[in-house]
Amino acid sequence: MKGEFHTPELGNEIFPGHYGDNGGLWLTEFAGGVFAVDRLVFVRLLMIVLLLAFFLIAMRNPKVIPRGLQNVAEIALDFVRVQIAETILGKKAGRRYLPLLATIFFATVFTNLPTIIPGLNISPNARIAFPLVMALVGYVAMVWAGASRYGFFKYVKSSLVIPNLPFFLHFLVVPIEFLSTFILRPVTLTLRLMANMLAGHIILVLLFAATNFFFWQFNAWTVISGATVLAAVAFTLFELMIVVLQAYIFALLTAVYIELSLHADEH
Repeated sequence: MKGEFHTPELGNEIFPGHYGDNGGLWLTEFAGGVFAVDRLVFVRLLMIVLLLAFFLIAMRNPKVIPRGLQNVAEIALDFVRVQIAETILGKKAGRRYLPLLATIFFATVFTNLPTIIPGLNISPNARIAFPLVMALVGYVAMVWAGASRYGFFKYVKSSLVIPNLPFFLHFLVVPIEFLSTFILRPVTLTLRLMANMLAGHIILVLLFAATNFFFWQFNAWTVISGATVLAAVAFTLFELMIVVLQAYIFALLTAVYIELSLHADEH
């Protein structure tokens, strides 16, 4: 029983509709395929349902002195409120934007988690769709925050035009500020999350595939499988930290961008 190593294929998980009889899509015969989903969409919907269920159960009968799931939920919410919203935006603005930041944080955590859950084994955020949606939501909040305070055109001007700058330098600085503020922010938010989760998934696949390959050699190479499986377990624990860290960074940067919009005239 010699093992054979097969290089990982992204296939339907990353490029649905291009592989297999149905292109990796489910429910293609129902309602003309309007509700067709692939495995990643199913995992995404599953984790969102679990997220909603967690908070509904935790807060179904709230107590003044929280216990059990309510205590866990309140600690998590308090972390977002104190460490992200109020730290970056201050108490007043922090409470105003807390629902948005908490939604982004917990949605990112829950949709990152499948990367280390057996049977699911990949985060939906390893594909660009959901990170892009959350980045666009944060982008709209950023623009709305500035426009609601200054008016849209004054906000744009305050974001792009640096006071007391020599006139001829505006021709260089304004395009750079526009690219940095209104283009690169949502792009970098999206790509950072997607690339981290995709890279983690590929590394775990390689480590476990190598373990399988070395184990079934039944010779001296079998010993190596012990090292690769330990490395896979260690990286799984590391990936658990990344799951939370990437959610924190995404929500934190969203808060920072909102804060910059609220103070766009303070270059």
